[in-house]
Amino acid sequence: MKIIVIGASGTIGKAVSSHLAARHEIVTVGANSGDLRADIRDIAQVRHLFGQVGKVDAVVVAAGAVHFGPLAELGPEQFQVGIASKLMGQVNVAQVAPAFLNDGGSITLISGIVGEQPIRYGASASMINSAVEGFVRGAAIELPRGLRINAISPTVLEESLDAYGPYFYGFEAAPASRVALAYSRSVEGAQTGQVYRVR
Repeated sequence: MKIIVIGASGTIGKAVSSHLAARHEIVTVGANSGDLRADIRDIAQVRHLFGQVGKVDAVVVAAGAVHFGPLAELGPEQFQVGIASKLMGQVNVAQVAPAFLNDGGSITLISGIVGEQPIRYGASASMINSAVEGFVRGAAIELPRGLRINAISPTVLEESLDAYGPYFYGFEAAPASRVALAYSRSVEGAQTGQVYRVR
């Protein structure tokens, strides 16, 4: 298969690219690095990206920013970080991709554990992750030509504990390599409208 990996330079993106590259052709994409560059917050850049790559068999996203902070200090600007990036950025990809996906192709997005297991300072992240999962379920029943869409919802990564560990006391971390297996299940499996939870 020919697979676009968006967010390929991140911890999860690297693991996914490495795992899938053993069997497939990978096109790496990032805002600042990769085979191609695109800011998924801008749908025009997403359209240009797919125009450059042409027909593919799968698109996976391992990108998207959210703001962490006390609820009382969250304003429209802070919420907008996640809305523009992790939510609408991924929606942009999912809206543009079908025209470039071969029949039976797939789209895999990313949510996260705080969508179902909230943490202090994570209200915005909980909102965004839940919205991504809702979009996946809704989009799955409308995609044509056997196209599929799923989401991956990982717990905190072992590789990210130095940065995010204090937010996730009591949570069991998972290695990025295990998260990559869930992406493989989405890309190389047959299900749609699913949220694969990596705990």
